[in-house]
Amino acid sequence: MSATKKNSLSQKKPNSKSAGFTLIEVLVAMAIIAVTLAAASRAAGHALDSSAELKRRVVADLVAQNRLELHKAKHDWLASGKLTGEETQAGITMQWKEEITDTPNPAFRKVVVEVYAAEDKQFMLRKLVGFLTLEPKQ
Repeated sequence: MSATKKNSLSQKKPNSKSAGFTLIEVLVAMAIIAVTLAAASRAAGHALDSSAELKRRVVADLVAQNRLELHKAKHDWLASGKLTGEETQAGITMQWKEEITDTPNPAFRKVVVEVYAAEDKQFMLRKLVGFLTLEPKQ
């Protein structure tokens, strides 16, 4: 190589576009990542809240079904009126109310079971309606 060619190669300036990302580009990318992670975190929080509420409602459904099935299993013939109580399922305590009413058919009684959150007696989680039958004595 000639001396002039060597000088022109050694004096070449590096291309500023290929030197890397600018500070502004890095900050914009970090801002986009931060917004994305914040949205994902919020969505995960909502999913956890939803699963806890779903668990409470499933447990409330179990309590209501258990109350009706208990009367059926014991062949109860309940007098018209109201009953209240408390039951714990899966570590969650629920309040329940039962309203027993007569039906046009004297061999049936209507039972309405309402299940409430223990911490808020006004917030009904489940309402279940069933019927008891008067079984003939043998």
